[in-house]
Amino acid sequence: MYSTLRDGPPPRPSEAASDQSRPARRPAGLAVAPVVLMLGLTSMLTDLSTEMVTAVLPLYLVLSLGFSPLQVGVVNGLYQGVTALVRLAGGVASDRFGRHRDVAAAGYALSVLSRFALLVPGGSAAVVSGSIVTDRVGKGIRTAPRDALLSLAATENGLGVAFGVHRAMDTFGAMLGPVAAFAVLSTVPGSYRLVFAVSACAGVVGLAVLVFFVDRRPAPEPAARPGSAAGITIIKPSGAAGRPGPSAPAGTAAPADTPAQPTMKMSLRDMMLAVTDRRLRRILVAGCVLALATIGDAFIYLRMQRTLEITPTMFPLLAAGTSGMYLLTSVPLGRLADRIGRARVFLGGFGALLGVYVTLLSPLRGMTALLCCLGFLGLYYAATDGVLSALTSAALPAGARTTGLALVQTGVSLGQLAASAAFGALWTVAGVETALTAAAVLLAVALAIAWSALRRTM
Repeated sequence: MYSTLRDGPPPRPSEAASDQSRPARRPAGLAVAPVVLMLGLTSMLTDLSTEMVTAVLPLYLVLSLGFSPLQVGVVNGLYQGVTALVRLAGGVASDRFGRHRDVAAAGYALSVLSRFALLVPGGSAAVVSGSIVTDRVGKGIRTAPRDALLSLAATENGLGVAFGVHRAMDTFGAMLGPVAAFAVLSTVPGSYRLVFAVSACAGVVGLAVLVFFVDRRPAPEPAARPGSAAGITIIKPSGAAGRPGPSAPAGTAAPADTPAQPTMKMSLRDMMLAVTDRRLRRILVAGCVLALATIGDAFIYLRMQRTLEITPTMFPLLAAGTSGMYLLTSVPLGRLADRIGRARVFLGGFGALLGVYVTLLSPLRGMTALLCCLGFLGLYYAATDGVLSALTSAALPAGARTTGLALVQTGVSLGQLAASAAFGALWTVAGVETALTAAAVLLAVALAIAWSALRRTM
């Protein structure tokens, strides 16, 4: 907003020339563009809205609507399946028309509408199921275009940091959601509709941030400006409010640190060639194979609850502990990924997940086992969620980035859905010990396959 923090006379021409001749210094701390912070704020508010509903939905379904466990299971299954079906369609549409912001906004808007649907008097199974399907369709549509906007707003060497900052803000909203729902229900007990109303308002604010503060077309990948600051450095684009500045006069060379605006539209043929590139295929294979050995958080928390004798009252705090670890480590791991290689950090994340499985199978009990499980699980998310998007983005041209991200995210979602279903069936038939042992062995094998697929990208 301000050009300087201190008032004073402008520098003399000789001083200005001297300053320009000095070598530029990289900013200390985290270099991120304003669009990263705005997208982070949008995701934070949207996740706050989502988690407010998620935290109370099971009780609302059972106590208010009288759902059976089978119906609750069907509703829960919609969260994974519906999202996976629409991710790729949203990615192709975003790349084909070069409207990443608009496609993402449509997805966020659908999620907001789903909150208002829960306020319809005389809630029923059809209304709730329709609301959840609408919300998941919205998430599936918006995720890849949003990640493409993030990748296009970051430098090649800053992708991990950009995604790490965004995921940290996203996770902070996810932590606030259950707390906000608890506060509402503590003030007005049993007021589920009030929770849904507050959730809808938070979603509207998040959508407004995206529409009014993020440009319709992605900005060029920025370069860090000279100077330093502690913490997060905001990389200011050439124009005001993040919009492209005026064209340089004819005959004037563009500054060396200003990248050219990428061409956002690609033909369908070129797009398909880009997303079938060998490097992207390796990432897709690695992501899908590892997803097939990834069981759902619900199974991990249920095993912890039984093994560590966690009371039902304390059970919701397990997810909060995981989110806290994610929040603390997402940005540092994003920076580490940019420094030593994203594939290494990504595979290390699944090594942390293997640590969760081994801990649950070990004789460890008490606080030690609890901290190990939550710590490893938080590290797993911090090292894989945003890092996979950064790894995928670096393998794609700007015009096909959303489609490629959607392709990888769809494969991973379907793999996780299959893994959760298979693990649940094996737990039912052979017991939890056998299921966990099979998951651990499968993950070890998947890590070896993924390492082989990604070693050329390290």
